[in-house]
Amino acid sequence: MARYTGPSCRICRREGQKLYLKGDRCYSDKCALNRRQTAPGQHGAKRGKLSGYGTQLREKQKVKRFYGVLETQFRSTYDRAEKMSGITGENLLQLLELRFDNIVYRLGFANSRKEARQLVRHGHFNLNGHKANIPSMTISVGDVITVKETSRSSVKIKSLVENSTRVAPKWLDVNLESMSAKMVANPTREDIDLEVAEHLIVELYSK
Repeated sequence: MARYTGPSCRICRREGQKLYLKGDRCYSDKCALNRRQTAPGQHGAKRGKLSGYGTQLREKQKVKRFYGVLETQFRSTYDRAEKMSGITGENLLQLLELRFDNIVYRLGFANSRKEARQLVRHGHFNLNGHKANIPSMTISVGDVITVKETSRSSVKIKSLVENSTRVAPKWLDVNLESMSAKMVANPTREDIDLEVAEHLIVELYSK
C-alpha cells in the first residue's frame, strides 16, 4: 500500500500548522515549525496568495495528513459522511475521529497516530474481547478497547501507558491501570482539536 515515508515535520511546515505527527517532539523546542515557519522548498518563503481552489485543497490535505489517510480512503469516508444526517463536514471529522488508530492515540496508548497505526496492525489491542488489527475500522459507542494480555508486559507498551501525559477526551472512559477504555459517547465538533474549515472540503468535493 502506498504511504508517505518522508519527514513528518515537512508536512506541518507545508500546511503552516502543527499537526502533531511526531508525538512529544511537537511539544518541544525541537519542533521544526517553531524554527522555520515557511513552507518547504527553495521558494517556500515566496509563495503568494492561494486561489479559492487552492484554499479548499489545502484544507483537505490538512485533514488527510492530520489523520494519516490517503486519498481513496479519505474520499470513501467523505461519501459515508455525505449519506449521514446532519452537517457533512462535521460528519466527516467525526468518522475520522472514530478510526481505531486515532482512538488508540487519543487514549494515550501511542505517541502519534502513525505509531498507533503500527501498534494496531501488529495486533496489540482487542476490541470487545476479540483481536482487532485494522486501523481504519470505526469504533462505536459501547465498544471496549483493551491492550492484549500478552502485550501488557511489553516494555514499549508499558512505557507508553505509564509515561502518557495526554488527557483522554470526555467521550472516552480510560483506565490506565487495566490498560482498557470504553467509548461512552460520540465526539462532537467541539471535541475535535483540529483548526480546519471543513465546509471548504465539502465545497471542493461538491464541484
